[in-house]
Amino acid sequence: MRYIIIGAGAIGGTVGGRLAEAGHDVVLVARGAHHDALVESGLRVSTPDGTRTHRLPVVRQPADLGELRADDVLFLAVKTQDCQAAVDAWGGCPVAGGGTAAEVLPLVCAQNGVESERIALRRFRRVYGVCVWLPATHVEPGAVSAAGVPYTGMLHIGRYPTGTDETARLIAADLEKSKLIAPVVPDVMRWKYGKLLSNLANSIEAVTGLITSDEAIELFRRARAEGEAVLAAAGIEAVGEQEQKEARGDRIRFEPFDRSERGGGSSWQSLSRGTGTIEADYLNGEIALLGRLHGVPTPVNDALQNIANTFARERRTAGSMPVADLVALVASAG
Repeated sequence: MRYIIIGAGAIGGTVGGRLAEAGHDVVLVARGAHHDALVESGLRVSTPDGTRTHRLPVVRQPADLGELRADDVLFLAVKTQDCQAAVDAWGGCPVAGGGTAAEVLPLVCAQNGVESERIALRRFRRVYGVCVWLPATHVEPGAVSAAGVPYTGMLHIGRYPTGTDETARLIAADLEKSKLIAPVVPDVMRWKYGKLLSNLANSIEAVTGLITSDEAIELFRRARAEGEAVLAAAGIEAVGEQEQKEARGDRIRFEPFDRSERGGGSSWQSLSRGTGTIEADYLNGEIALLGRLHGVPTPVNDALQNIANTFARERRTAGSMPVADLVALVASAG
């Protein structure tokens, strides 16, 4: 199979690089300075076992690639706020042998949150969810890094909304050959809802920096408690923290391998790059939405969503707000 990595940033770049390193056919899709750097210098992937540069085909849009192949896998790694545009761009592309991408090709959704699969299923007949546990950083245009060893990360994969099939198993096998653990599960959204609860910390980290203080930890605890209450009211099951830890076991550990200062997760990176957008609407905002649908108040997540969006819109510096100030804003908003 050929993998079209739509969004070759931290996650997409790392997965694409590992797949290419294992000998798989990979095409990268990127924009702006990142696209230009990939074309000029290749994709540089840094991990504890070294830095490798991959010279891969790079395109900005489907038209640059031409007709898709019948064995293509569309691996969607853009942030959820960019998912609709990507689905629109790729869904109608013709595939060799007949049909369009939306009609015949598998689309794999590898985002935080739980909305991208639903967006994709409106157009694509074959949608797969991936629960991503792969701490990685988009270092600069053309370069990504990931610190996991001996495996780079864990990607639970399954059909959306439920089930498994041969395609999921084939994709998982390719990932497993590429230093990634890829369990095939019939309940992938259960795993993604579990990850969603953890990702409620992203907005806190994005605006105040790494969560280390008692105040920040307590704020996350409150946000997560709201999330758990909302999921219970909605009758949605989520994988618990213990089950997640047991799945990873000691198969992945993180080792510093360069002298760069430790950064934050995906939302922090969005602010750091000044993209003007952030995924808070699909993390804290997902809890707010479910809370309104099921009559559960979510004041902490409401406030975190609004503050994170303000930071992104005003292109404020990641981690620049003192934790005490954020706690006060959340209290006043509630």
